[in-house]
Amino acid sequence: MSQLTRMPSEDDILLDVQGLSKSFEIRRHLSRRLVGTVRAVDDVSFQVRRGETVGLVGESGCGKTTTGRCILRAVEPTEGRIHFFDGLRRIDLLALSGGPLRAFRRHMQLVFQDPYASMNPRMTVMQIVGEPLRIHRVATGEQIEDRVRELITAVGLDPKFLNRYPHAFSGGQRQRISIARALALHPSLVVADEAVSALDMSMQAQILNLLKDLQGRMQLTYLFIAHDLSVVRHFSDRVLVMYAGRLVETGPTAQIFAAPKHPYTEALLSAAPRADPGAKSNRIILTGEVPDPANRPGGCPFHPRCRFAEPRCRNDVPPLREVAPDRWAACHYSEHLEMDGVG
Repeated sequence: MSQLTRMPSEDDILLDVQGLSKSFEIRRHLSRRLVGTVRAVDDVSFQVRRGETVGLVGESGCGKTTTGRCILRAVEPTEGRIHFFDGLRRIDLLALSGGPLRAFRRHMQLVFQDPYASMNPRMTVMQIVGEPLRIHRVATGEQIEDRVRELITAVGLDPKFLNRYPHAFSGGQRQRISIARALALHPSLVVADEAVSALDMSMQAQILNLLKDLQGRMQLTYLFIAHDLSVVRHFSDRVLVMYAGRLVETGPTAQIFAAPKHPYTEALLSAAPRADPGAKSNRIILTGEVPDPANRPGGCPFHPRCRFAEPRCRNDVPPLREVAPDRWAACHYSEHLEMDGVG
């Protein structure tokens, strides 16, 4: 099990994930015979500090969403440890079940990619945003109405819309409602799973500015799952890069974008759109296919597509190790490679 960082003081840490893995069984035919296993998340370790935004990036199918859902216990992890620090104690999330787990869920909430699919179309905004308050029995009657009006105002909507249904709103407005619902119980951690990817560019900027403003006012911590590097660059304090279910690089956002330490990160950055259309772009075209999670190659999972691959890469799995202060990479040759970043 890899250790991502030296353990800061518990006053700084909100979430500590160590050795997280999630496997899904492959069964065939009516007999439900087990024919294989998909390892969607493989030995992932990281920490999230209070008040920061951690971006989790990677191409589709790399395990980003599964990682977020395992942390929230929406999906049960196969292996690993998840600890949450509430300021007074360390809570082992995987040891919770039943009533204690339901009670704890108020501390961690999720903002979905598609807000319309996550809402009951037969419920009004008042009912949608107030539902967490009723379920956890933290408010009743007029208290719920007052809290919902407060939340709707905080996310930039007019309280006069509280009796309308989700279909009456635009995509950006529905995402604001989804954010209001996520904040109803004063959570410490918000997992935003592709929260702006379904919106146009102008609306993305508005929602990101809203999230940043709410973070300052409500002392929120974000795990921001995304594939858009330009969004992650401007919104996140630190970045975790995933490939084929494993973390391949982590570090402060500015440093990763300026000087990547893993060839996969370099390839991702080279594909990101540039603000200056006249700027020189050294696009790296990856050959081959993403590894089959049910039949991964030996050694480094990225070696079949890596332009720096050596014989050692085909045999030895590189651990996630510190290659510079607060910079971690899963590459045997990180210290010796010259890779381009984004200025």
